[in-house]
Amino acid sequence: MASITYDDACCVYPGADKLAVDRLNLDIADGEFIVLVGPSGSGKSTALRMLAGLEEIDSGAIRIGGENMVGVAPKDRDIAMVFQNYALYPNKTVGENMGFALKMRGIGADERKQKVAEAARLLDLTDYLDRKPAKLSGGQRQRVAMGRAIVREPQVFCMDEPLSNLDAKLRVQTRSQIAALQRRLGTTTVYVTHDQVEAMTMGDRVAVLRNGVLQQFSTPADLYDRPTNAFVAGFIGSPAMNLFTAPVTDGAITISGSTVDLDDESRALLQRSGLSTVIVGIRPEHLAIGGDAGVDADVELLEELGAESYLYARVNDPSIKTLDGDPVTLVARTPHRAPAKLGDSVRLHQSDRAVHLFDPTTGDRLR
Repeated sequence: MASITYDDACCVYPGADKLAVDRLNLDIADGEFIVLVGPSGSGKSTALRMLAGLEEIDSGAIRIGGENMVGVAPKDRDIAMVFQNYALYPNKTVGENMGFALKMRGIGADERKQKVAEAARLLDLTDYLDRKPAKLSGGQRQRVAMGRAIVREPQVFCMDEPLSNLDAKLRVQTRSQIAALQRRLGTTTVYVTHDQVEAMTMGDRVAVLRNGVLQQFSTPADLYDRPTNAFVAGFIGSPAMNLFTAPVTDGAITISGSTVDLDDESRALLQRSGLSTVIVGIRPEHLAIGGDAGVDADVELLEELGAESYLYARVNDPSIKTLDGDPVTLVARTPHRAPAKLGDSVRLHQSDRAVHLFDPTTGDRLR
């Protein structure tokens, strides 16, 4: 186990006109579970591969346990990697797959058998040690790949979207198993995913990347409650935060004749900013249907999830727009069944003062 430090780490692919990873700085504590998340092309997998030694560090440094990894071969970094496609040997049994790396290191058969048996017990694979991968389910194959990493007892686990090939139910089950196993083993883990729900439910801290640049590195709760910019606000959360631009008049935001209710801190920030337009962010759970004040909208879509519903409604007020300048569709969460039908006209209002404000030019949170 060891700490990890990305120190202005950069990577550029041959022929590319921009960095795949641009001056990445992360301090990861010993035993911490860190998730790298972002859309496709954000640089998250490249950052992981730089840590594993599969991509060159073109400038800056990456340190494991205080030792600079620039120029260090992958085999000398004491890292175990779990891939998206499992990468199992089809002609070997589960036990042989899990123990193969130990065999290559010259570890004796008795010790290999003991380590494989311990890992199989942790992963509930004891009854499958004599099977070939073709006779296993997707979830079982992923656990074998995990077991192969565990038996090595490395300083660091690197996991590159290991759940992408699993169905939805199995993905939920396996992610909880991985998180619980990591906490039990206490091994420093860097986990890559494009699924922000995985990131929020698994990581001690989450690093959000965009176009190779780190946007925010914090706890899941902090990312949700205080996103540093409009990109993080729109990326973290399912459904995404409602984001729209609105005019500012006399230090207040008025939509359809109703003033957006701000807490004292947000009101002071807005007045100090001197902005004539601001990006407003409201989570779906902070919008409610009905009331005398609010904004009128037409219901375009309903998502009935049983315990809750999500209502998508197109706003009729042309003074507010999306960040791309299009008409705004707001999403509201309602408990149980939605009190509206497709095509209905509804009024949406704030259910509390949890409003986020961002600069319309930079996208940064007003501070």
